[in-house]
Amino acid sequence: MKSLNHFAAVIGIDWADRKHDVCLRIAASDTLEFSVLTHSAQAIDDWASGLQQRFPNQQLAICIESRKVPLIHALLKYPFLVLFPVNPQTLARYRRAFRPSRAKDDPADAQLLLDLVSRHPEQFNPWTPERPEVRALDSLVEQRRTLVADKVRYTNRLTAALKNYYPQALDWFEDRDTLLFTKFIERWPNLASVKRARRDTLKTFFHQNGVRRPAVIERRITAIQSAIPLTTDPAVIEPQQLLVMSLVHRLALTLGYLAVYDRKIDERFKALDDARLFAALPGAGKQLAPRLLVAFGEDRPPLHLGRRHLSLRRYRAGHRTLR
Repeated sequence: MKSLNHFAAVIGIDWADRKHDVCLRIAASDTLEFSVLTHSAQAIDDWASGLQQRFPNQQLAICIESRKVPLIHALLKYPFLVLFPVNPQTLARYRRAFRPSRAKDDPADAQLLLDLVSRHPEQFNPWTPERPEVRALDSLVEQRRTLVADKVRYTNRLTAALKNYYPQALDWFEDRDTLLFTKFIERWPNLASVKRARRDTLKTFFHQNGVRRPAVIERRITAIQSAIPLTTDPAVIEPQQLLVMSLVHRLALTLGYLAVYDRKIDERFKALDDARLFAALPGAGKQLAPRLLVAFGEDRPPLHLGRRHLSLRRYRAGHRTLR
């Protein structure tokens, strides 16, 4: 059975935005020491340096929620601190076992983290961070998913706003989450402005933005010239147009950065040794393959597929094939 007896001390930390509550217990002692750590680079460094002086040449166990918090990034600088991340849901269930009221108290949570990992060390493994290359890809993939959610939100809000005064634009373009659509709306933000545009001006615009099929261009121009306004009420058009312009600019910026993220993810993914392994998996495209790689990580246990025992290392070496 695993234990934490080889650590000089076990420390539970309940992190927050501006300060962190700390509970420390020295090995072979039942005495708990409580303190508060300010969230600043200098305060964290002073705290870690103080621990190193107090426990020279010894390792300390840090029990803390989650892995993707700023404090953990800061603590990675200190090799004598061994991190034991705890799933927030695990801590919440442990808290409810002792507090049926579900009241939350930061200092007590730090103590609960310490107690949870100390009493059940077999359930928690020390965190060995992936290589910086893999962790960077992990962050890029996660941030890209956030941008995709932003893109969907801006597109939905833009669609809703256009329906109030300029619904024709939605009929002319099947895809609204494109730079072509944002550029069109930015240049002609209402029906009156686009109906004043000359045929040659519209053709040039479409050609410059990648639309080459004459039939598509002609159909759009004909629809523009024959369109009639949904409303001419300035009390509707002016506020909605202002909202549309703000959303168009945010959507265009998000689309631009998504393209940058796609390039960065592709570069980092292809630079990793296992890129070909995950790219070859059935159904894994340019977006899913990097997500699978960071989800599996580098320290991978063998996979169990039914009665077959499949090791990713053997698969990587070409001895087995996933079907």
